[in-house]
Amino acid sequence: MKMIKEFWIEYEYKIILSIGFLLVAAISFEFGYMQAGTINSSPIIIEKPAVGSEISPEGRVSSIMESESAVTQKAPVVADLPATAGQANCAFVGSKNSNKYYPPTCSYAKRIKPENLVCFKTAQEALAQGRIISSGCKY
Repeated sequence: MKMIKEFWIEYEYKIILSIGFLLVAAISFEFGYMQAGTINSSPIIIEKPAVGSEISPEGRVSSIMESESAVTQKAPVVADLPATAGQANCAFVGSKNSNKYYPPTCSYAKRIKPENLVCFKTAQEALAQGRIISSGCKY
């Protein structure tokens, strides 16, 4: 019993402080758990794009010509053509919303929306605008 008293006297401040931290943590957790029960939000759904559904630009043109009379012709297919043609004429491409530039064959470059596409004839031109080369593509 004497050892317990000595231990308590020696470490009283640390023990009380530790118990206080544990109580604050438990109360905070319970408060957060109660608040989460009142939120009715739908779950986040992350969809992965279909792989292998890309068609070459020539395939897009022929499909547009074949289905020109169809009412269900989609306008975005036509909108993708300038981006592909624009990327073919550029040595490097970038996005208006990014500070990086890529070769037009890079998968990241192919994801840039046509309205955000910026064309560079040389790497020096891109560097002069304050852009950096992407490390995700092989050059």
